[in-house]
Order: sequence, then structure tokens, then C-alpha cells
Amino acid sequence: MDVFSDPSNIDVYVTGFLWILKLTAAGAAGALVIGVVLAAMRVSPVPVLRGFGALWVNTFRNTPLTLIVFFCYFGLFSTLGLSLADDIDLNNYWLGVVGLSVYTAAFVCEAIRSGINTVPAGQSEAARAIGMSFFQTLTMVILPQAGRAVIAPLGSIFIALAKNATIVGTIGLAESSNAMKELINANGDQVIPIFLVFAGTFALVLIPTGYAFGWLANRLAVKR
Repeated sequence: MDVFSDPSNIDVYVTGFLWILKLTAAGAAGALVIGVVLAAMRVSPVPVLRGFGALWVNTFRNTPLTLIVFFCYFGLFSTLGLSLADDIDLNNYWLGVVGLSVYTAAFVCEAIRSGINTVPAGQSEAARAIGMSFFQTLTMVILPQAGRAVIAPLGSIFIALAKNATIVGTIGLAESSNAMKELINANGDQVIPIFLVFAGTFALVLIPTGYAFGWLANRLAVKR
């Protein structure tokens, strides 16, 4: 463990995980917003919206995340010239957030749609009977109940997102996987301790997170 007695190595380690936390937070927020919109499209009475939602989900859910992140960098940035920040690290970060958001949104959409299906049909029928529109019924009656039903699945999706965030290192962001590679390259005789520290940090953060989502799901479960 001598490698972590060097302050510069500690800085590399901490910086890598800070990027992971930032990617996870921004990616989760983006995926949640897009996923809710897609779920609304999937249950919409408008065929075009249902078709678009299904196309998005089937496309991104069956495309490797690495390819999506590569497209964000080489397609949007290098080819089309889309720059999201002047600083190269910030630009790579936001490109990574875009890739993580659009990919994870497909899974969030299906989780929320499964929650919508758990809401009794009588709820929407009663809402329509008192003159509420589809949008009002969805936002005021269905989604609040569906959201409480899918807290645990969403927790699993966001935990997977945290691990998937390491893929953003393939476009040059100095996140944890790149930090680990850098430390291993400089300290080839301490591969196992370095690996255990990085793997242990993920476990230390994500295992309690999983239990927290499970507790929250039980606490907010809709009693029927």
C-alpha cells in the first residue's frame, strides 16, 4: 500500500472518483428526465409518440454504451464540431454525460412503464370520468404512484450507471479507471493493492446505496 502514501497518487485516486460521482449525478438526472418523457410517450394514445418511444428504447438498449460514448466524442465533437465547454476535461465530461443519459434513459423508461402498469386501470378511468386530460391523469394520478413502485429498480439502474461511468475514460476523461491505469503503469509491482483499493471504494459506496434504495422503496411503497 506504499503507493497511497504518496500525496500525488492520493490526488489521482480522489480526482478519478470525483469525476465518477459527477458523471453519475448528472447522468442520473438526465436519464430520469428523458426516461420519464419516453415512458409518457410509450403509454401515449398518439401512435407516433408510442413509435418514437419504442424506437428510442429498442435502439439504445441494444447498442453498447462504448459505441454511444464514442459517437458523442468522434461524431458530435470531432466531426460535427459540437463543443460543450472550452476546457477539454469539462467538454469530455459533458459529452460523457450525454452518452450516459441517452443510454440509461432507455432502461429508466422501461422501469417507469412497468410501474405505470402496476397502477390499477380504475385510477385512470376515474380521472377521465371527472374530465381530466391524458396529461393531467398521467402527471397527477399515474406517475406519482408509479414512481413509488419503481424506486428499487431505479436504484439498480443508477448503481449500474455509476459503474458504466468508467467507460467515459475511453474518451480521455481522467476518471477512476484511467486513474487506476495511471497508478498501475507507475507502480507495476503493486497491481493487486491498487486494484483492491479501487474495487473496494466502489463497493463501499454502492453497497450502502443499494440498501438505501431498498429501504426507501419499502418506506414509500403504495399500500393496496
